[in-house]
Amino acid sequence: MTASDIAAEPAPTADAAGGATATGSAATGTPVEYRVLARKYRPRTFAELIGQDALVRTLTNAIETGRLAHAFLLTGVRGVGKTSTARIIARALNCTGPDGSGGPTPAPCGVCENCRMIVEDRHVDVLEMDAASRTGVNDIREIIEGVRYRPVGARFKIYIIDEVHMLSTSAFNALLKTLEEPPAHVKFIFATTELRKVPVTVLSRCQRFDLKRVEPEVLSAHFSRIAGIEGAEIDDAAMALIARAADGSVRDGLSLLDQAIAHGAGRVTEHQVRDMLGLADRAIVVDLLDRTLSGDVAGALAIMDDQARAGADPAVIVEDMLALVHLMTRVKLAGAEGKGPVLTAAERDAAHRIAQRLGMAHLGRAWQMLLKGLGEVRLAPVPQAAAEMVVIRLAHAADLPDPAELARMLKDAGTGGPAGGGPGGPPPRPSPAAGASQAPTPAAPDRRPPEPPRAAPPPPRPAPPPRPVETPRPVEAAKPAPAPAARVPAPRPEPAAEPEQLLPDEIRTRLDRWREIIDLLRRHREIRIVPELRAAAHVAEITVTAAERRLVLAFEPGTDGGLATKLQDLLSRIDDTPWQVLAAGALNDPALTAAARATPTLVQYDEMRNRRMLALARRHPMVEAVFAAFPGATLEAVTPIFAAGAAADESGGQTEIERLDAEMFDGVFDEEAYGAGDEDAAGADYDARFADF
Repeated sequence: MTASDIAAEPAPTADAAGGATATGSAATGTPVEYRVLARKYRPRTFAELIGQDALVRTLTNAIETGRLAHAFLLTGVRGVGKTSTARIIARALNCTGPDGSGGPTPAPCGVCENCRMIVEDRHVDVLEMDAASRTGVNDIREIIEGVRYRPVGARFKIYIIDEVHMLSTSAFNALLKTLEEPPAHVKFIFATTELRKVPVTVLSRCQRFDLKRVEPEVLSAHFSRIAGIEGAEIDDAAMALIARAADGSVRDGLSLLDQAIAHGAGRVTEHQVRDMLGLADRAIVVDLLDRTLSGDVAGALAIMDDQARAGADPAVIVEDMLALVHLMTRVKLAGAEGKGPVLTAAERDAAHRIAQRLGMAHLGRAWQMLLKGLGEVRLAPVPQAAAEMVVIRLAHAADLPDPAELARMLKDAGTGGPAGGGPGGPPPRPSPAAGASQAPTPAAPDRRPPEPPRAAPPPPRPAPPPRPVETPRPVEAAKPAPAPAARVPAPRPEPAAEPEQLLPDEIRTRLDRWREIIDLLRRHREIRIVPELRAAAHVAEITVTAAERRLVLAFEPGTDGGLATKLQDLLSRIDDTPWQVLAAGALNDPALTAAARATPTLVQYDEMRNRRMLALARRHPMVEAVFAAFPGATLEAVTPIFAAGAAADESGGQTEIERLDAEMFDGVFDEEAYGAGDEDAAGADYDARFADF
């Protein structure tokens, strides 16, 4: 409904509105019942529907051309006009005009017998059913039985089922056949707020209309005209707040307007509406956000206390801060405010000033923290305390560097001087350098290097490394490092001994082939035996030829004595070839016993490799810079981002950090070793190897 539509209509009377007005009878002095605005100004024609232009155009053309569907489905949020539209359709199809000779029309006359009876909800041929209270199949059977009879006095028999998604599955099934081929004199109109709960078999039999939320500007103009008809004076800012609080629902907005008129006794101001809705003043929210993003915790908490005493809802305050951050981000990136919050010119200037001061990373971080905090406030037993914690966290993060600045700091710390920091730290953030230049703390002088120093493989193991890689080992030097590696990624301190010397090629080859056997068991779903084999079996010999399948193992004390026999049976069945699985101790062969002792279990081998990766990562310049910037940090895990040979041409496409990562991990993953969780890749190759024999 446009402003001209409302202005052209007289104030609703008892007949036009379907009931008594609020003025009463001056002649008799008899008081009459007051009708709330949502009922008093319910739309009675398609022209009075606001914000649903597509629906109005489609139904108007359908009625004028006679292309009427036998079933309509109206869906949308609460209060956008679903039930009102259904009643308008019923009137439009059954209107006979003032002279009683008219046909279906998109503009019902409102004076014929059918129009008046439908408005007054007493027409025998227009039946409304609330599916929320009548959900069973018996209720639908009543409709199905009544469909056979022609209408008593109307052109069409209309069935309006509100909240149709509440019907049971049996009720929907009972309705399907009738809904697909109803008699020509029957029309079904369904309304629902939960479209996804309506069976697709019902949806496919209906002409569907999605009623959208009404824009705040349209609602504000609509409410202003109604307030004028009611004789109430409402400020534009107050009306904008009501329209925004309505959230696209005409009925909700009219209920708020009714409450505001009663609250203000005919004169409604913005301050009164804010008090009524529990909203914080926008200027105060702008000031709160400014103080929070500036790191002024005390000032921000003082504002929160003032708003709590004024009765503002903490969740609404956080929502307003979110809306302001969104507005600032739009202004900063696109220079356009869009449909942002309702602000005065001074408040918008302040918002623009804050946006220009902050970078995109800070605004994005504020959005994420406020969005997460809003959920916490809504779920918290004490919303005010949760909102204050959100403000404190946001203020604490205000002076943290953004990711780009932090990356520059770490790069400068890693390449511009010793890893320990000092006066040559990054200029944008002097605090890490200052912290590094203070007296050393007794707790962690070497940043607590991870597990490598204290790890030692259980039995003695030979360790001549074929391809050494530099790694940090500030503790004892086990053996002198072999020839230096071919590539040196960055300036590093003097070489240190290997934290875990690489195993000989012979042992690593045995372990890799043993891992292939384990993978074969996994791929054939024999997983119950796998954990014990990984943890307790030392491989002394693996022979796989066309003539022989032989596996010699030594087991940890306490292992199941029949494990070798179980493994032999499984491998023979899976490979369809006889296997020999022998215990090294039973063969009395010193060479096999020594080989078994020198070979770790797969679990031990994976632990050795993980310790080695941690030690190598600890020497990475970027990691050293992180330890310098964050004293007391520990390195918990390493996730490789480059495998052997995956490094691209160093001159193209890779950053310096990526090249350093490739060079650092090259020594680990160039050994054709497997990670502890990467044991499914070799099964196909192993099956193919057996198929060749």
